[in-house]
Amino acid sequence: MRRKKWVVTKGNKDLAAQLAQQLGIDPFAALLAASRGFDNIDEVSDFFDPDAPLQLSPLSIADMGKAAERINRAIDGGELICVFGDYDADGVTATALLYSYLETRGANAIRYIPDRLTEGYGLNINAVEALAAKGVTLIVTVDNGVSAIDEAIRAKELGVDLIVTDHHKVGDTLPDAVAVVDPHRTDCPSTFKEMSGVGVAFKLVCALEGDDGDILIEEYGDLVALGTIGDVVTLTGENRVMVRRGLRLMNDNPRPGISALMEVAGMGDKPFAASTAAFTLCPRINAAGRMGSAYKAFELLLCEDEDEAARLAGEINSMNSLRQQTETAIFAQVQTMLCPGSDIINDRVIVVDGEGWHQGVIGIVAARITERYGRPCVVISRDGEEARGSCRSIEGFSIYDAIEAVSDCLDHFGGHTLAAGLGLKSSRIDEFRRRINEYAADKEMPFVLQKIDCRLQPGSINLGLLSAMSMIEPFGAGNPQPCFGLFGVRLDDVSGISEGKHIRMTVSKNGARANVVYFGMPEKKFPYEKGDYIDLAVNLDKNVYNGETRVSVIVRGVRPSATDEDKVLSSIGVYEKFSRHERLTADEALSILPDRQLEVEVFKAVKSKPLKDRCCEALCVRLGDDGTSLAKISAVVDIMLEMGILAADDDDTVYVPENPPKVNLEESEIMKRIRAFV
Repeated sequence: MRRKKWVVTKGNKDLAAQLAQQLGIDPFAALLAASRGFDNIDEVSDFFDPDAPLQLSPLSIADMGKAAERINRAIDGGELICVFGDYDADGVTATALLYSYLETRGANAIRYIPDRLTEGYGLNINAVEALAAKGVTLIVTVDNGVSAIDEAIRAKELGVDLIVTDHHKVGDTLPDAVAVVDPHRTDCPSTFKEMSGVGVAFKLVCALEGDDGDILIEEYGDLVALGTIGDVVTLTGENRVMVRRGLRLMNDNPRPGISALMEVAGMGDKPFAASTAAFTLCPRINAAGRMGSAYKAFELLLCEDEDEAARLAGEINSMNSLRQQTETAIFAQVQTMLCPGSDIINDRVIVVDGEGWHQGVIGIVAARITERYGRPCVVISRDGEEARGSCRSIEGFSIYDAIEAVSDCLDHFGGHTLAAGLGLKSSRIDEFRRRINEYAADKEMPFVLQKIDCRLQPGSINLGLLSAMSMIEPFGAGNPQPCFGLFGVRLDDVSGISEGKHIRMTVSKNGARANVVYFGMPEKKFPYEKGDYIDLAVNLDKNVYNGETRVSVIVRGVRPSATDEDKVLSSIGVYEKFSRHERLTADEALSILPDRQLEVEVFKAVKSKPLKDRCCEALCVRLGDDGTSLAKISAVVDIMLEMGILAADDDDTVYVPENPPKVNLEESEIMKRIRAFV
């Protein structure tokens, strides 16, 4: 797992005190707002106002007036209109929203959601021809279409008008359509660009109705909230207002389909929150399109019969279980490809491929790989001569720009800065892997940031913090759940839970203790032990058990307290460069080259206590090093593994074998490569 860069926000306490006094809000909530960059009293007031009105005029988005005029004319004329959507949560909710609105207007409307596996993303020529044959004279896309250049030409040839509503990045050429409604158009005067597909569809409905949105949000806000959260767009500005209003609607008067989906997920008694949508509802809605048919999710969202909703929710929940199993199996295969010493584990952009991998889950696998290894990832599924891939990236590296730069070896591509999709010939995968890494070599690959909103002492954790945090919900992209730093705490106890899949720790500082849980960290891989001093990045959550409410402390990151952040990251950067077989400067080589004394110290330390998860930063602490020698220590471990003096088990625990051979470490190929640069 690649180390994250810890960044502690420098909160403006004076500003926070001023905001708290002027607005009458909790001082801790004001401090969190100040830590997120708010410095304008009016912006902060709107941020905390639960009844803040929508601000963005629908007609401020380019071509919105043209789109509304053409659709209204089609409704009045009884033309057959097709709402052409997408199979993810954003696309399904957008399709449901616009289609249900058209039904209320008495429109002659149908809906079309392409099959993920047989058609892929977006408008396609076969679908255009089939719809034209049915008598459709107007296609309105939602959450797709801005790159449908050829499809727009074909639609025009068939006498079918096309209106595009989308939120993806715009290419050099726009489709030849009646209207292209996308806030990312360079000529779009809209002041807010970061809406989801369902957000743009909602603004279209507002334009059709001649409403600013404050009335219609009470009708469609739940769909807007689900799709916006599901697409992981920023929950700030207009999105924050729409999502907050939508969540309120879901709590006050949930749709039968949404209630049924919560019930089968075991969350029927829980209130709706952004986290509920993100981790319970949206994955299941997505699963319908990934593992079966997105129409199931579409039907569920618009279902008004409770029994039918329960049946559909049960089917979708089963699809989600299958999705989880399939995803786990592919992820395990990818993990074997990324074992230590593999050719691609140190690539700037990780590109993996496999025959017959389910295309419905490769995007999730890519996200998991990116999270684990801290690098952009492309997971490609081969189907004979054809292949499709899903891409995920990290903040500071645009995967869209990267694949655009090598697009001449692709058949098609599209997406965002942090997520994209592509298609290519299987025979060109190796070329794509090489070229995208050559592109990345000219860019500085950033570390994933572990952002800390503010420091906390274990003795300061109480229910009052949860109350203050609730004022800045909903949490999501652009407004994440606050992350707090417990710095310099002593690890008093650590034990495995759930058969060792997670760990529970007790930490202390200044006489105060806190119990924390680290989900997803296997006990056998946790490199720290009782008595160690560590820093923890944590979230605080509410836990209600037997009628008693407590604060749960959930670990999001851990590092030793004794190392220097800048020195650690610098050492990691140099050693990664060396591991990619790139040329080092003489100074860089010297920073890696170990001496005899360090070799002996490393051997003794590992013999005394095996090194879990190859965590050389933990080994630095045991050797009394602040991270300055991390690259050298990493080199020693790798050299000794190469020469058989050390060994590693399947869990990456490094240990001294029973009878280590007597060898000359200078004969190591790794050592020879280092010395070649000195």
